[in-house]
Amino acid sequence: MFNKVLIANRGEIAIRVMRACRELDVKSVAVYSDADKNSLFAKYADEAYSIGESTPSQSYLNIEKIIDVAEKCGADAIHPGYGFLAENSKLGKECEKHGIKLIGPSGSVIESMGDKITSKKLMRKAGVPVIPGTDKGISTIEEAVDIAESIGYPIIVKASAGGGGIGMRTVYERDELIRAIESTQSVAASAFGDSTVFIEKYLEEPRHIEFQIMADEHGNTIHVADRECSIQRRHQKLIEESPSPIMTDELRERMGAAAVKAAESINYTNAGTVEFLYSNGDFYFLEMNTRIQVEHPITEIVTGIDLVKEQIKIASGKEICCAQEDISVMGHALECRINAEDPLAEFAPNPGKITGYRSPGGIGVRVDSGVYMNYSIPTFYDSMISKLIVWGRTRKEAINRMERALSEYVILGVKTTIPFHKAMMRSPDFRAGKLNTHFVDEHRKGIMEEMEKIVLEDKERVNRLKSTFLPNKKVAAITAAVENYMSTAQSQQKQK
Repeated sequence: MFNKVLIANRGEIAIRVMRACRELDVKSVAVYSDADKNSLFAKYADEAYSIGESTPSQSYLNIEKIIDVAEKCGADAIHPGYGFLAENSKLGKECEKHGIKLIGPSGSVIESMGDKITSKKLMRKAGVPVIPGTDKGISTIEEAVDIAESIGYPIIVKASAGGGGIGMRTVYERDELIRAIESTQSVAASAFGDSTVFIEKYLEEPRHIEFQIMADEHGNTIHVADRECSIQRRHQKLIEESPSPIMTDELRERMGAAAVKAAESINYTNAGTVEFLYSNGDFYFLEMNTRIQVEHPITEIVTGIDLVKEQIKIASGKEICCAQEDISVMGHALECRINAEDPLAEFAPNPGKITGYRSPGGIGVRVDSGVYMNYSIPTFYDSMISKLIVWGRTRKEAINRMERALSEYVILGVKTTIPFHKAMMRSPDFRAGKLNTHFVDEHRKGIMEEMEKIVLEDKERVNRLKSTFLPNKKVAAITAAVENYMSTAQSQQKQK
């Protein structure tokens, strides 16, 4: 087992990894930017080191600085979390060069699965179902027209590099195709430095279903059940659940086998996720995420497996904790991403100081968070405040529990996505499991109307709760005392 792990990330995922390290009796090291000097994760770690300016390129994306800190503090492994460097093959190569273990797959695997065209070729070769489309970049408009007509409209034009739906364009007829290709090429070149685009058949009402994969260095590969992530906006996930409402034992066996085959075909190790689109009884490979994901807690809750601890143990050379036949799904779990965004203004970011904070609790409720009262959410990074996760014996119970937990969650000072999530829990179609990746757009009017009611309800509720928050002066005194204690403890640790 490792002695010390550096977490090359921030916020709640950094704390999540540190908690796993603490349970494994492994020291954790935080790296933080100027904007994060007062962050909870930097104070929670056993050791913490500044890596520079607030902009990501000068801090969390600076591989040289991160490797330098790892060497100086004696870390024998680096956990990249998700985002930032999590799917950057260069980090893996630099770790290998400096004798540091990357808690994740090899750099070559990251490269092969990071390019959508390459990954589709590999999956087709492995016998994994792939959406009809091109297996190479589009070179001419004439070629694009021929391909689009051969597979039939509508189609979707995608950037080969990158992800998150950036630059993606749906095309319903030939006249739109040229504009879509030029637009996607331009966005791809700007965002990823690669203007290569490709074409796929567009599925009208797909569901986004993914399978958690775990693979060790001893040749063992398993899937740890399924999740549904169809509730999205601008191709970014908002709500996830496990298992999928449409999942049956037979479908899980087929999709799980395809996910395992996908991982084995590229000699995958550590944690990863194989994502599929499901439509009209068929499923197709979408992409593979070569990292732990934001929604991993719902899989942990329904299976009882600590995925982050397993990541660390696998990277240290140990075998997976269990065999495929040992995996079972118990109950139902939901996760809502609580972001500092205004859902009534097209989810516009709303960073700022949290002037009041009260997290929910009770049976079946988990909050993964990296904030506290009086903490200022920086403008430089993702707007996530926390992940609210609940478990229930049934999907209905889980939804009711989530609605209750959301009603207890109070965050003052910034606008959040809590009203959106409350509206979703009240949606008859959501409660019935009638989901697809266009759900938010298709139900926009009803969701907006429900959110407007909820915002008014919340104002009354918050007014009743305001007196329960500590006065700002007292908060400042407590915060200062905690910071002084942590600073003293860290100095003493370094002296030892």
